[in-house]
Amino acid sequence: MAKASKTEIFDCSPAEMFAIVSDYEHYPDFLSEMKGCKVLEVDGNRKLVEYSVSVVKSFTYRLWMVEDRENMKITWSFDSGDMFRRSNGSWEFEDAGDGQCKATYAVDAKVKMFVPGPITKMLVNVNLPNMMNAYKERIKTLA
Repeated sequence: MAKASKTEIFDCSPAEMFAIVSDYEHYPDFLSEMKGCKVLEVDGNRKLVEYSVSVVKSFTYRLWMVEDRENMKITWSFDSGDMFRRSNGSWEFEDAGDGQCKATYAVDAKVKMFVPGPITKMLVNVNLPNMMNAYKERIKTLA
């Protein structure tokens, strides 16, 4: 799959954005491809989260999410799953002034099966903006 990143400005504070992104079990409420999300284990600031997703086909994977509230950053690393070989990434939140948050999402993932480059690019180029828009809508519903 390769790497992708996107930076957006959100109409909330970095702390509010951090709270929304770290509320994993509510992802199915606003991310249409997310069919289920559970925190399976908590170890300090680390959480093992299981994601059930449906994009072209249904699959499940687990990530270790590390929440660093002091630096306003959430990172993750791949634990297991039936689709990915690797999935590492991060969210970083910065104050953009005027009650806004500058959020940067980055992911480096590789799937187990062969997916042609153009299809991978299309999935990333469509899904990443859609995901960012879903977070913007979530902020509006919580305001």
